[in-house]
Amino acid sequence: MPNNHHRSSSETLSLLAVVAPVLVLHLWRVHAAEMVVAAPPMGLPGCPTRCGNMTVPYPFGISAGCFLPGFNLTCNHKYNPPRLFLGGGATGLHVTDIFLQNASMRVMSGAIVNHTSKSIPQANGTWRYLDDDGGSGGPFVLSYHRNKLFIVGCDVQATLLRNAHLIAGCSTFCTVDAQTNRIVWGPPPIGNACYRCTGNGCCKASIPLYYPSYDVSLERLNATEVDAYPLLPKLAFIGEYSLIDEVWCQVYKWVTFTSMGIPPTQLVVVVPVLLEWAMASSPPAHPGMAADNTSRCPLDGASSACKSRYSSCIDMNSPFRSGYSCRCFPGYDGNPYLVDGCQGRSIALGVGSGGTLLVIAVSTTFLTRKFKERRKKRLRQRFFKQNRGQVLQQLVCQKADIAERMIITLEELEKATNNFDKSRELGDGGHGTVYKGILSSQHVVAIKKSKIVIQREINEFINEVAILSQVNHQNIVKLLGCCLETEVPLLVYEFISNGTLYNHLHIEAPLSISWKDRMRIAVEIARALTYLHSLVSKPIIHRDIKSPNILLDDNLTVKLSDFGASRYIPIDHDDVQTSVQGTLGYLDPMYSSTGHLTEKSDVYSFGVLLIELLTRKKPVSYRTSQGLGLVNHFISLLSEDNLVQILDPQVAKEGDGEVVDICLLAAICVKFRSEDRPTMRQVEMTLESIQASKEFSCLSTDDDDDD
Repeated sequence: MPNNHHRSSSETLSLLAVVAPVLVLHLWRVHAAEMVVAAPPMGLPGCPTRCGNMTVPYPFGISAGCFLPGFNLTCNHKYNPPRLFLGGGATGLHVTDIFLQNASMRVMSGAIVNHTSKSIPQANGTWRYLDDDGGSGGPFVLSYHRNKLFIVGCDVQATLLRNAHLIAGCSTFCTVDAQTNRIVWGPPPIGNACYRCTGNGCCKASIPLYYPSYDVSLERLNATEVDAYPLLPKLAFIGEYSLIDEVWCQVYKWVTFTSMGIPPTQLVVVVPVLLEWAMASSPPAHPGMAADNTSRCPLDGASSACKSRYSSCIDMNSPFRSGYSCRCFPGYDGNPYLVDGCQGRSIALGVGSGGTLLVIAVSTTFLTRKFKERRKKRLRQRFFKQNRGQVLQQLVCQKADIAERMIITLEELEKATNNFDKSRELGDGGHGTVYKGILSSQHVVAIKKSKIVIQREINEFINEVAILSQVNHQNIVKLLGCCLETEVPLLVYEFISNGTLYNHLHIEAPLSISWKDRMRIAVEIARALTYLHSLVSKPIIHRDIKSPNILLDDNLTVKLSDFGASRYIPIDHDDVQTSVQGTLGYLDPMYSSTGHLTEKSDVYSFGVLLIELLTRKKPVSYRTSQGLGLVNHFISLLSEDNLVQILDPQVAKEGDGEVVDICLLAAICVKFRSEDRPTMRQVEMTLESIQASKEFSCLSTDDDDDD
């Protein structure tokens, strides 16, 4: 008979796996009276930490001596229950949430502009809640990746500015029923449903830059019959992007269902806004420049605001603000700004048996390891599903070999980038970070890692993979693969070594790219777009043609990139109805006002790019003293035969008669009516003809010199 006291190690571990949880639970119940779980403190001793239903955690405070400089709040008892306000209460920002771990705060803000006059076509306003000190020393900034500019109105163009520099913008449009003279929103909503903010009466735009204040300008696009229906006001907000559709829903219901006798000025709407803060917050020496790698966390622990020994200091560096915040260690909760603020759960079991403790220790270690392995596997499976891996496999031509080749493991990319080491960063933009990596195959690659996880960006990620996996052109960047095993999907591209056209063109020097190279670059971009529009099985509209999306290799050869916003055109359709997306300055105004996307929208953006190559002016920020953008100013000077006023002097010197030809081609590409613009195939042929004529002229001159 076998001896039951001599089990194999695997049997013992299996037994422990079953017994340990029961034993631990039993001991926990026996000694529950000795378990101590202390609630972590939220404020300094003797300081109030409640205002109505809000907790006020340090470094914030509502009494003198209870907060750090700049973190004072006001508890207004005129409301029932009392409400918390930022600062001394004069800002009008009602605080509804404080998130210590994320160094952020949710506040409620009113409309920047509420414009109801039909006779005055323009209105201006300012979001200046955080700019009392000139924006130089306050701890708060608007969270640029968590908020959007939000506009309500009909046929309105809105621009967001800082110190007269254009930052963002969008346009709305409306249609009116000729019989009822009422705004047509689309099919009737079902029940209490509303339409999303997609351009029809409402639009939204990203805010790509940190600033304490912004200026907003509203301008009526057309004097249309919409003015006969004045109930819809022209409103401008800055608000939290995840809740904008809910706010639009309330405005929409008010306009649609309330009595006609209520004037629009009585429509009071407040929207949630996300703010971020930092300790020792300060603007950089050169705003807008890339943040350096210098840590802002104090070397002297005594001077740090992170007081808990279970907390860490987190750098909050960006091109627009430097500072740091504090965070409790994983597994700890509470307030990192207080000495005893971060606490974990401590259980005193008081067990006297050393053997029992050994069993618990061994079994807990074994079970923890198994649990982590299973959790890691489940997490990667969940991310793969969340990132629509099955859809990706279907989109990639229904060919398993392609899908398997394109899906790269997280382990491979971690090795390629040394666990995404900061020294491997190639660039850090508003939407994500690009890393340089070396795969096990020794291929040098660029790995794009998005910062934000929202469904729209996951859709754009899948869209970019689906499109780039099926295109093959020497002037379009190659997508080598993707990783779906992380919360944020990763894209792996061929490594393009020489930066972007924008970086080469807009340098602080009198001379930039030669005119000859600019002509060749224009031809190569046109060839890539012609390929997308005409030579693939499903025509593709890029939808975001601009100089920052044109990569250049060591020979200044074009590699068109960033297909996240691109769209297929069905074979039996000339256009696609979409929410308006693109970059202000390059965006087709007809597409912006109607939402109808056609291949001619890319033609318009390409025309703007030609003007940028000719003038070396930035389409996004260019404004004349009369308020004209780059396109309108260029067309105006062309009509006056006065292009010398705007042409890049280098182009005027190095070019010849072909410069005028390309100016005329650019002017046709940016016609307002899409049907008046040429196709990209026609543009490509024209550019090649101009280029060939230029080269022939140069050859003829050389022959004459030889004679």
